[in-house]
Amino acid sequence: MSRTLHWFRDDLRVEDNPSLLSAREHAEEPGDIIGLYILDEHTPGIRPLGGAAKWWLHHALESLQENLNDLGIPLLIRSGDPKEVLPELVAASHTHRVHWSRRYGGAERNLDAALKTHLSDQGVTVESFAASVLQEPWKIQTTTGGPYKVFTPFWRALSDRDITSPEDAPTPLGDVRGASASLAERDIPLGDLETLDLLPTAPNWAKEWHRIWDPTESGGHERLQAFVEEEANGYHAQGQQPGAAATSRVSPFLRFGQLSPQQVWAAAGSIDHAESKTRFRTELGWRDFSWHLLYHFPHIPETNMRPEFDHYPWKSAKDDPESFRAWTAGRTGFPLVDAGMRELWSTGHMHNRVRMVTASLLVKNLGIDWRAGEAWFWDTLVDADAASNPVNWQWVAGCGADAAPYFRIFNPERQQERFDPELRYVTSWVSEYGTEKYPDPLVDLKETRRNALADYATITGKSD
Repeated sequence: MSRTLHWFRDDLRVEDNPSLLSAREHAEEPGDIIGLYILDEHTPGIRPLGGAAKWWLHHALESLQENLNDLGIPLLIRSGDPKEVLPELVAASHTHRVHWSRRYGGAERNLDAALKTHLSDQGVTVESFAASVLQEPWKIQTTTGGPYKVFTPFWRALSDRDITSPEDAPTPLGDVRGASASLAERDIPLGDLETLDLLPTAPNWAKEWHRIWDPTESGGHERLQAFVEEEANGYHAQGQQPGAAATSRVSPFLRFGQLSPQQVWAAAGSIDHAESKTRFRTELGWRDFSWHLLYHFPHIPETNMRPEFDHYPWKSAKDDPESFRAWTAGRTGFPLVDAGMRELWSTGHMHNRVRMVTASLLVKNLGIDWRAGEAWFWDTLVDADAASNPVNWQWVAGCGADAAPYFRIFNPERQQERFDPELRYVTSWVSEYGTEKYPDPLVDLKETRRNALADYATITGKSD
């Protein structure tokens, strides 16, 4: 018998999971494959999940456990330091092979490399697989052999590559009860998902989220199918309008790997409208670009990519707590921004156009450091991941890759006129809009724009 332990991380699916499919090739009966999830809040440099992402993770693991049971594969649930938990389970379960899907953050890669060395020294075969990007970060290079820092040429290079077709789930091994009993005989409990303490309780701010989301693997496929069949052909014309039902909302499923990017890319192939198809696939390309940047520049969650911005006079949230609180609460007096921030708190999600506008107001009009906003989004977005979240914030702030023109300042009033002219989005989230209860604007947009451009001039020598 050759037992394989598959360590799940951000690949919480059974379909199109190369690591799991490879494990099935070595398996003959229940017990030959064991699944494992470790909640890692111990490894330095690996960012603990925010509250919204933890809510999603809880339900994603419930879904994964059910799907694995149908395949005859038990799922072990643990919390702790993977450098201790994984080797102990490998030894106790007499595991011969360990599989996982590759990760691309600096701390994650260091941890995986150390574990691979340790387990290999113990005679355990360790294999890793690509499962979370269209093309791995080191496979796309500039003509000089370096990483891309601008999206457009990166996208051209990515578009020229063949994208792997998705595969089905592995065939079932049999009844999972026998495998679970075998683990119990070795005093290896499956573990209880509730012990991870992922759900909010006091208060339960996510109590209505099940009306909005189905955070399961099947829910991801249903959402993707509904988008492609019913909404996608209007993506080119309405995708930038937050009040229109024209976006896919599959980002959290991608973030936790309940959908693979290959599955989404393939589904996009059935979009009839050519421009909509290209625009939607370009969004997948930006996601790959973010991981490309994080792989090559692992400091970007905390540090400006452009070092000259280390001298930009941003304030911390503690320097201006009233403005920051007004921004987080959706009480800035700018309706599009306030609608977005309230949507975020109510649903764990925000339209991408509105994300850019809300971020621009915080960083360029309120003058607050992008890291404060990035941390708020990390805690409140269900789709916040270690690459896209900081990359997007740095793009808006002007200090990141592809940030040209770096001095772009989104005017929230003009953005509202352009993308929500009938106020469908604003009025759906800001009930007191147009009444005396709605606050006055927090700042003067023209004055703060001038101030921001003057600050940019001090570090770049340019003001426009």
